[in-house]
Amino acid sequence: MNENQAFEVLDTIAELYPKYGITKRKVNILLPQLKLMDYNNVLEKLSAYAADYPYPPTLAEIAAYPPATNIYLEQMRQWKREAAQVPEERRSGSSNSNSTHFSRR
Repeated sequence: MNENQAFEVLDTIAELYPKYGITKRKVNILLPQLKLMDYNNVLEKLSAYAADYPYPPTLAEIAAYPPATNIYLEQMRQWKREAAQVPEERRSGSSNSNSTHFSRR
């Protein structure tokens, strides 16, 4: 979420809960944390929360983070991209003079 979206979340909380005062101190603490989150999912959680509770949420109650990058999946994709660049004659497993073959006896 970008900074404008984070301010929009805080403004929405203030509109839903008029007694929730937004101070500069709250902004300084909450803004960096909100910027790590997914904007649309935070708004969905805030909406659901507001339907059930008459008091303002804590940040933990509306937190929604984007999915973490799967480094293993990304590594496999990189290997597939690299494998696609290998010439066909190299991939086919044809023997050449530099390869060592073992046979069973």
